[in-house]
Amino acid sequence: MISDIVDLRNFYSSLLGRLAERSIAMALSSIWTGMPNERLVGLGYVLPWLDRFGADADRVLAFMPATQGAVNWPPAGPSATALVFDEELPLFDSSIDRILLVHALEHAENPHETLKELWRVLAPGGKLVIVAPNRRGVWARFEHTPFGTGRPFSRSQLTELLRETNFTPGAWNDALHFPPSRKRWVLRFYQLLEKAGRRFWPIFSGVIIVEAQKRLYQGLPVAQRVSRRVFVPVLTPQGATRSLRGPAD
Repeated sequence: MISDIVDLRNFYSSLLGRLAERSIAMALSSIWTGMPNERLVGLGYVLPWLDRFGADADRVLAFMPATQGAVNWPPAGPSATALVFDEELPLFDSSIDRILLVHALEHAENPHETLKELWRVLAPGGKLVIVAPNRRGVWARFEHTPFGTGRPFSRSQLTELLRETNFTPGAWNDALHFPPSRKRWVLRFYQLLEKAGRRFWPIFSGVIIVEAQKRLYQGLPVAQRVSRRVFVPVLTPQGATRSLRGPAD
């Protein structure tokens, strides 16, 4: 199940979504080191955090998977949003300093190919920050939040996936320690539950956050993909069926 852009936007406009955004932002702040004039790309639904962490960047792009849909961002000024296929990004090699993934890796058709493509566009020493649902967490078990859709990961699974695609995992963190309840009386205790969860049950956090660095000393095998995905507008005529018979004598 893939989260639709409308559902994502509605979730983050709700009280539960705003608290989830705040929890993830706090966790990101502890591992997000400043890089002046960086070129930053967000893949997935990253708009709430691009507003927070992209203020000092030289250039910020919001890439949204075609299966998810896209919305215009930023609200004022030229749009920095693009609808993309995550295995074929419209970027040059080594052109980006940092990539932030939220609501992306768990929905990737082939996570290995997606990470290899991110490796391609990252500059030497570039950083990849992944926010992924925690397989052990409560949030991955409820579909009324976008963290309950897609493929959740454990820390060991993310570590193996990153190493197989020539990334070196670095700093780790976690977020969403409070329950994904929509009841206001439960959310009133958000700060208390979040603080207690960080201390007593971090293994059951809603999401895992990892910062990884592009590894350069190991070569990537070159392989040609068998097929390329082509997006066709649904209202485009598909053409008439071709006859299999040869021309008349």
